[in-house]
Amino acid sequence: MHFEKFIAAIHEEFPDDRLTYQKGVATFHPESAEESAGLFVLAGKHRQKLFVTGFGNNIVPVGAQFDGVVAVKSDRLNQLTRVVPEDFCVEVGAGYPLKELNQHLKEHGLFLPHADMPYVGSIGGALAIGLSALKDQHPLPIGRFFVMAQIAVPEGEVIKPGSACFKSVSGFDVVKIFSPSWGILGMIVTATLRVLPLTAAEEYKDMSLMPVEYAKFADLYRHPGENQSALYSLKIKNKFDPANILPLLK
Repeated sequence: MHFEKFIAAIHEEFPDDRLTYQKGVATFHPESAEESAGLFVLAGKHRQKLFVTGFGNNIVPVGAQFDGVVAVKSDRLNQLTRVVPEDFCVEVGAGYPLKELNQHLKEHGLFLPHADMPYVGSIGGALAIGLSALKDQHPLPIGRFFVMAQIAVPEGEVIKPGSACFKSVSGFDVVKIFSPSWGILGMIVTATLRVLPLTAAEEYKDMSLMPVEYAKFADLYRHPGENQSALYSLKIKNKFDPANILPLLK
């Protein structure tokens, strides 16, 4: 019964076009950080489970495990907000296609190595799954270039971890926790990425895409041991999602 009440509450709170049904799964399409956070507030009130997804998600929201779950899709958060060549950074919406990024960066003499990889999906999705490439026999995760974000967290707040400055305060870089986080800590709404001068492209031309390792992430999340990133992740989960409205699925 709470699911039907939650769906009714969405229709009362948001324009009707925000909610669609994709392969039988109720899917909410926020168009801003405020709408994402507002949905999380409603979900908390109704104890409703959510699943954050991009358009190239590596766990497709279909099947019995998604019965009664509402997907939150980033496809309308697809703006390239700004490019700052002098700071070597770009800010984009989470739903912006990763493969299109270098087309726009090229005119500024910049590029992002992972945008040339054969990955069909959003930048937010690539960050959430910890997309990684192999360079000179060493892993190079896209999170290495992830410096700042706007994130809607389950308590209904919008946080802005990270810094676009080259020199920042020392200590643990909280924004890196969200890559990978598989959407269980919150929804990346915008991402600021450090990019490179186009003159360095030759150095990255032989990179190859590494397999996505959801099982490894899930095992580490459930059994963090002494892994500092996993331990910080759990602390953030307990603080911002005490009702577990963003569960680890699969």
